Amino acid sequence: VQLQASGGGLVQAGGSLRLSCAASRTISSVFDPLTMAWYRQAPGKQRELVARITSDRSTNYVDSVQGRFTISRDNARKTLYLQMNSLKPEDTAVYYCYGQRAGNSYWGQGTLVTVSS
Repeated sequence: VQLQASGGGLVQAGGSLRLSCAASRTISSVFDPLTMAWYRQAPGKQRELVARITSDRSTNYVDSVQGRFTISRDNARKTLYLQMNSLKPEDTAVYYCYGQRAGNSYWGQGTLVTVSS
């Protein structure tokens, strides 16, 4: 499974961005059961879990993005999304998509999100 993240960029505080993560070199029977997630890593900080969505679309979020970010998935397109609203400068980070199931895990390359004040 290869994961390709996109959608990062520069945005002013209060703005919105939508990240996408497309899975390739896989088939639905592999992608659909995956628990998918978005992580982020800010300069000088450890990578942290931002949001996670299971195969049955149960979701959870880190407290700092609750109510502002929405994670979703489109299994038909084998794509994971992160809708980010009301962005804050502290959301500035490289965002990574991640998939996991049964001891197998997959990381996408990062996409940079920069929020200016």
